[in-house]
Amino acid sequence: MTRDEATAPNPSTALARVLVDELVRCGVTDAVLAPGSRSAALAMALHAEPSLRLHTEIDERSAGFLALGIAKATGRPAPVVTTSGTAVANLYPAVIEADAARTPLIVLSADRPPAMRHTGANQTIDQVKLFGERVRWFVELGVAEDVAGIVAYWRSTVSRAVADADGRRGPAGPVHVNASFREPTVPASDDGRTVARPFTQPLEGRADGRPWTVVTRGARVVPDEALRAFAARAAVVERGLVVVGETDASPGPLLALARELGWPVIAEPLSGARTSEVVIPTAHHLAGCAAFAESHVPDLVLRVGRSGLSRPVERMLGAEVAQVLVDADGAWLDPGRAIGELIVGDPELFCAGVRDHLPTTREAGWLSDWQAADATAREVVDALLDEEERVTEPRAARDVGAAVADGGTLVVGSSMPVRDLDAYLEPRESLRVLGNRGASGIDGFVSTTLGVALASPGPTVALTGDLSLLHDRNGFLLRTAGDVDATFVVVNNNGGGIFSFLPPGEYPDSLEAVFATPHDVDLADVARTHGLGYRRIDEPGALRGAVTDTVAEGGLHLVEVRTDRAANLASHRRITAAVSAALD
Repeated sequence: MTRDEATAPNPSTALARVLVDELVRCGVTDAVLAPGSRSAALAMALHAEPSLRLHTEIDERSAGFLALGIAKATGRPAPVVTTSGTAVANLYPAVIEADAARTPLIVLSADRPPAMRHTGANQTIDQVKLFGERVRWFVELGVAEDVAGIVAYWRSTVSRAVADADGRRGPAGPVHVNASFREPTVPASDDGRTVARPFTQPLEGRADGRPWTVVTRGARVVPDEALRAFAARAAVVERGLVVVGETDASPGPLLALARELGWPVIAEPLSGARTSEVVIPTAHHLAGCAAFAESHVPDLVLRVGRSGLSRPVERMLGAEVAQVLVDADGAWLDPGRAIGELIVGDPELFCAGVRDHLPTTREAGWLSDWQAADATAREVVDALLDEEERVTEPRAARDVGAAVADGGTLVVGSSMPVRDLDAYLEPRESLRVLGNRGASGIDGFVSTTLGVALASPGPTVALTGDLSLLHDRNGFLLRTAGDVDATFVVVNNNGGGIFSFLPPGEYPDSLEAVFATPHDVDLADVARTHGLGYRRIDEPGALRGAVTDTVAEGGLHLVEVRTDRAANLASHRRITAAVSAALD
């Protein structure tokens, strides 16, 4: 905070400057703003702060997901600032995703003074606890007043908001700070006539740029007796399995434990663990083969992270199978009601601790059996994908996953893209996969991807469906302090292709009208409207090169892959049948 910023011409400006300064002290590097009048003091303070990268979105829903994408990429909360009224309510989808995915997010909403509520005042709603139990903490900051101790209150509140958002006091997630601003909301008077009384309290924070309150979270260590108990249990189980879903845990200790136990690993794309020889990338196909699934039901399963992308895998691992879930926050990740034991502790420390108590390394006969079946399935799958004369959605998922350069990030959309990636992504190092799988919605995908791209050092590529792209095309209205580079690979089947795989697909009379809902939008026009580079892929082998070329060019690109929903369903079924025949 400079000498000029250490004072303020009015309380609203003082409040805004202090909030922004304390956010920076707490490690915030990026902020997202959706413009408005009541948030003017905050907007000006954000714009004046040289240590922040400020990104402006016209659409508040897109702004929320842009902040979410930044947070997913960095692990740090990115505040999203809105004016009062329905502007705040438009953040609800991003708040829900942040809550479900345990992603740090700070909603900083400007508000009218409380006296204006319930009066019919313009752009005024009751914003108190607007997001209910979805947020880790809500605080009504109150109207800025020139009273002793107020600056310490503001700074302490920001310190707690950041700590609660990024998981230092519990599970990470969204926090809502509601700040009321009286006029004038700019350094001079709002009406050009009224002279505001200068704010007299000193605005400075702690010395040396430190946060007002430093919050430290220790590791969630599992008691030694629990480590010994699981190690003893696992040591006598040959037919074990490790299932890793979306998690922030480093995959190294998990894979090392699996290797020592001789257990195969089912690693979903967002796990970060699909990198090792013990990983079975075709698990979805293997579990879909009845003979294999029946003969390979494990005796014990260790689960880490949120999983469940593959229905065949989940059917194979029913409640009759002994399963242990390890989660640092004790999250109840058990949609199938199959978990028999929940261990609250850091998964990395847990796996390393269990290894310390294992008596010997086991022979890998069980693992070898899975690996042999996996090799057979991969050979069948690759042969079928490579012989297709037209672009298919499974091949698009495989090829995009292979085309992202080492050190890059692949942002994958919900619905079919993430499921195809789970079924067809080959193991590889140095690829980070992110997505909005907390609530699994298709909303906000463009903005999430742009947020990831803004905050990631390597290239960013997105794999999404047409509806996800169209649902958030306003995200391309982003105004940011720096350039943003991202390639969007859009699988366009002119509607909701996933419904062909679900029960509504058995009712063709209503499928098109009320489920698939074809839109007939020309994506080339969308690209032109928003100034994106555009390519259409018609040859199956051209997609990898298109991804590589557009990333090298820089800027924003849309690569369209047109597919047919009926042909896509047939392609998936053909692959399933071929894998089953090869294994039988």
